Amino acid sequence: MQVQNDTKPYDTINVTPMLDLAYVLLVVFILMTTASVQGLTIQMPKPSLKPMSEPHELLIVQVAASGALLLNGSALSLAEIEQRLTQAKARDPKLTVAIKGDAQAAYEQVVQVIDLCNRLAVDMGLVTARIGT
Repeated sequence: MQVQNDTKPYDTINVTPMLDLAYVLLVVFILMTTASVQGLTIQMPKPSLKPMSEPHELLIVQVAASGALLLNGSALSLAEIEQRLTQAKARDPKLTVAIKGDAQAAYEQVVQVIDLCNRLAVDMGLVTARIGT
């Protein structure tokens, strides 16, 4: 007796296992979304109408390419800027200083202003240009 050997490849794809998996995933997603609705009913607090924080003084220190220092547009020396920052810090303990250094300015000048702000415990930020401008 001769055994018939069928070595022809299948010409159709059996999609039954794929459909079984899709149905299982569908059932899992349905169960998970209904399970996440459960929880406690709570009363959320109402926000107050007063502002979150009071505005604080902002001083702008510019370091020009020539090395000149400007405080809010007025040319001053580093010692004079220190004196003005000390006075402003006494008026407003949450004083903030924005430091604008010119791209051609000596890095040492900018570092001196940063060190001054750190020494006086003044909050500061460096102002930079956006990328591509």
